[in-house]
Amino acid sequence: MVGRRQAAYDEVRTRDEIRAHSVVVVFTRAVRWLRGNAVRHPLLIDALLGALLAAPAVLAAASSHHPADLPNPGGVGVGLVAWVAVACRRLRPVPVLLVTAVTAVTLTLVVGSQQPALMIALVVCVYTVASGLDRRRIWLTATAVALPLYLAATATSDSSWWAPQNLGVLGWIGMAAAVGDAGRSRQAYVAEVEQRARRAEQTREDEAHRRVVMERIRIARELHDVVTHHIATISVQAGAARHVLLKQPQVADVALEHIRRASDTVLRELASVVGVLRQADDLDDGPVPGLARLRDLLGTATAAGLEVDHREHGTVRDLPAVVDLAAYRILQEALTNAKRYGTGSACLTVRYLADQVILDVTNAIGGPGSPGGFGLLGMRERAAAAGGTLAAGPGDDGRFRVRAVLPAAGKEQP
Repeated sequence: MVGRRQAAYDEVRTRDEIRAHSVVVVFTRAVRWLRGNAVRHPLLIDALLGALLAAPAVLAAASSHHPADLPNPGGVGVGLVAWVAVACRRLRPVPVLLVTAVTAVTLTLVVGSQQPALMIALVVCVYTVASGLDRRRIWLTATAVALPLYLAATATSDSSWWAPQNLGVLGWIGMAAAVGDAGRSRQAYVAEVEQRARRAEQTREDEAHRRVVMERIRIARELHDVVTHHIATISVQAGAARHVLLKQPQVADVALEHIRRASDTVLRELASVVGVLRQADDLDDGPVPGLARLRDLLGTATAAGLEVDHREHGTVRDLPAVVDLAAYRILQEALTNAKRYGTGSACLTVRYLADQVILDVTNAIGGPGSPGGFGLLGMRERAAAAGGTLAAGPGDDGRFRVRAVLPAAGKEQP
């Protein structure tokens, strides 16, 4: 018996829970529907709200058979004004507020009492106007609306100036202005936050674009330095081999061997550059050429037919990776230009000082053509990236000079 009662009780409770859940679901869907339509059709929602507000006054006026029995004389007109005020509050907020306020004050003085529907419409209009004005204009407008209403209510009432029903006018108007001001401040804050977020996103995009451009420039400079020197060597040796191929095959064989070595070198360096591009780490994380490979560079230049007078001053020491790579690439490009535009000889001097390393490459100018284009630009960019300077140009003695001053932390050993 007890088990049956418990089962029946559980069944009833389950049905009640299902009904409650259904009511909650229906209410949630209705709220979502109203919210969505309020966003998409705000004027329609305002018209419906105005109709709901005006309906009690219109029904009260229509239900009376004798004008003397009307609870609020002119109820139909009051309802119509309240409906128009709420329905049109977004179209012309300030004019609608002024018309509503003047009507409320006039009816209060004529009828001798305040009209609830019209007062509610006036509060809604004050809130709407306060949502779109600055704080000073909000409170000036609220004062201009509330003070005449307060005076009219006091003049038509038998109560004192401090009666709650009279002060209530000031309270409701002030509350509507405060809520509208708070809503405006919140919207302004949200808009500012969104604007800052957009600016931050744009800044990040600009910074990413700048980094992409700088990386492209670095890659182009690296490939130029890697390819140009060795391709120039290959071109010179190919021309020499073609010239002596039939008469001096031994010399042609030596030239072809230099071509093979230069090709192997450029392939290795290209593979190194491509390998770095495929990695997430920066170039400094992998092996890079530096002044330790200067002998190999001079050997390649000599094989290309350039006589280099190489001199070093100071104690040779390890340089920072960025400076070491920049020094090597600058010397590589300078020697390539000396071979292209010079007379076949160059003077190379490397000076190790206490806090810097100085590179000097000079060569006689062989013709009207002079180094230019991306080669000199790349050398200057490399020197600047390493924190140094580079000067290049012809001198008064008819020689072209490249001078780079790069920072090199450390002390020169005696």
